[in-house]
Amino acid sequence: MTFSIFYLYFFSSTICIYILHQAFRKRLSKQKLFGKSSEQNIDGQISLPIFNEAEAERQPINIEPKLDDVAIEESKSKPKKQKGKREKDFSKLTKQVVEYKLSKEEQVCPECGNTLHEVRPEIRRELEVIPAQIIVKETHSMIYSCRNCEREGITVPMITAPTPKPVIKGSIASASLIADIMTKKYVDAIPLYRQEQEYKRYGLPINRQNMSN
Repeated sequence: MTFSIFYLYFFSSTICIYILHQAFRKRLSKQKLFGKSSEQNIDGQISLPIFNEAEAERQPINIEPKLDDVAIEESKSKPKKQKGKREKDFSKLTKQVVEYKLSKEEQVCPECGNTLHEVRPEIRRELEVIPAQIIVKETHSMIYSCRNCEREGITVPMITAPTPKPVIKGSIASASLIADIMTKKYVDAIPLYRQEQEYKRYGLPINRQNMSN
């Protein structure tokens, strides 16, 4: 009985030593690969590697790249700016050229006093934003009558010059105004109450109820 207990104790101790040995080898290999080469014990305490699993299993920290390496990578990945791209992007916009020239009295050389001549213009391009302009469009349809019928006492005809029919009869809304409201609402996702405020800034009192109708 005593021999069996001793044998069981010896067998259990051997297994524990084997497990600790394997854990130590695993920890040592990870230290050589990722971490410190040696570790000092504090106050003579035994440092068992099996209890430092979080430190042993942690991933290696990536080393930050140098600034020169980042600059080289950015220069490789950044596409080259195409020549004439700005002119291509602005080709569909209306161009307004404003020239500034010296008057004849000002075209005098400050050094010798002779007349200056034009060399070349110095060009500067800017994008100008022209706010929306709202105007009142009055359609005048001329009405015609016959003088001869008036003199002879015949039924006088009244003929009106034909005009385009309004989008909504009796309304001040034109096709352009309706298109502007619908574009802002369904394309630009601007609600009617914000459109109402915008039209008020232009001096146009259109409420959202009329817009929705």
